[in-house]
Amino acid sequence: MTDRRLTGLSRSVIEGLVSELRPRWRAQHRDRLAPRIRRRRIGAGARHRFGFVDRLLATLVHLRHRLTHDVIAAWFGVHRSTISRSIAEIRALLAERGCRVRDGVRLRTLSDVVAHLGRHPQALMDATEVRVRRPVAGRAGRDRFVSGKARLNTMKAPGSL
Repeated sequence: MTDRRLTGLSRSVIEGLVSELRPRWRAQHRDRLAPRIRRRRIGAGARHRFGFVDRLLATLVHLRHRLTHDVIAAWFGVHRSTISRSIAEIRALLAERGCRVRDGVRLRTLSDVVAHLGRHPQALMDATEVRVRRPVAGRAGRDRFVSGKARLNTMKAPGSL
């Protein structure tokens, strides 16, 4: 799974991300569990079958290849909702680390993307397309909602990493 063709990152970079982000993820996970009324102490019970490293790799593959959550879930042998939750958690950690495109920056052409990445080498891009209902006939700009890649009626998700 740490093949550079899958994630776009070398093994040493992934190891660095794991060592840097794992403590933050664990603290975040503990903080999420702490306010609940509990029968057992935090940490008791079954361990995650889909651990932090798997979550990080799934997120990196998703960001690199734009695979759907269903495909990644089948690949890792977990449910789609686990992948969706994992990607949301890890993307937030990557954004805290500084791997994001600043709000308000619009990269319209490939040359804009290359120039931006030259100035900000840690930037990650999110080009998620969300499926939408087909706009009514006669609506101005109706053609904007057709994705050439997915061949569906979609629109770009608001927000980027």
